[in-house]
Amino acid sequence: MNHVFHRGTAHAWARRILPGRAVRVLAAAAVVSTAAYGHGVSHGDLVLDHPYAVPSLVGVSNGAAYLRGIENQGDQPERLLSASSPVAARVALHHMALDAGVMRMREVAAIELPPHTVTLLRHNGPYHLMLMDLKRPLKDGDRFDLTLNFERTGSQTVKVWVQTPRDTAASEHKH
Repeated sequence: MNHVFHRGTAHAWARRILPGRAVRVLAAAAVVSTAAYGHGVSHGDLVLDHPYAVPSLVGVSNGAAYLRGIENQGDQPERLLSASSPVAARVALHHMALDAGVMRMREVAAIELPPHTVTLLRHNGPYHLMLMDLKRPLKDGDRFDLTLNFERTGSQTVKVWVQTPRDTAASEHKH
């Protein structure tokens, strides 16, 4: 289920079938319910779904941020070129891959976002965003801004929610 709310579309639909005040109530309820069940944002042809981070480990100066996925709904390829956040000195794009039987993490110059494809940036996926030299520990329930810089689409800032992972694999992800 896509949790991105397209205000104009829902508002136009509601205006046709509901009287004035009811339209505003319905639109507000849709925004609130969307925020309650997930968060994301549309930016050009991209859908940036559920930005999140896991609480940082005690004594570790790095962390990681993720997105459930970046969906490129357009007909042209896109690339994530860089990211930044006020919670870290630097944000690096990382790729995880099996190399001679060993899982290795490497910084990459860009993350390719092919047309009509969802690219995963999850804690159990091939890509993530390393938060280097955290300025403060990330604690469950915190929120922070993360700016993503794309080749064609430009920059988009999203709100990252720090949450305890449902599985233990994420909590064992050490940097």
